Amino acid sequence: MDKTSESEVAIKPKSLVKFSPPGEHKVIYLNDDVTPMDFVIESLIDIFDHDNASAELLTMRVHEEGSAVVAVLPFEIAEHKGIETTMFARKQGYPFQLKIEPE
Repeated sequence: MDKTSESEVAIKPKSLVKFSPPGEHKVIYLNDDVTPMDFVIESLIDIFDHDNASAELLTMRVHEEGSAVVAVLPFEIAEHKGIETTMFARKQGYPFQLKIEPE
């Protein structure tokens, strides 16, 4: 048996893997012809903590422009609030949709 001394053992340097945080993501409400504006306003207030004035303004923007960014949040929070909003809509029978995009 050959014995290798410690001085003869090659040590590979550890490669450093760089991770970056997921970053901020936009929650974007999409307009449809079925979901009432009252629901949209209520979801913005209850789930995204908007005040009544900003919720109404965003709702009008969604209605008139077809979509609007309602929040910019870390990915996990944006995703959670998106799921919560969708479940809230389905529970009330609305086809409401939103999307989440990197900022």
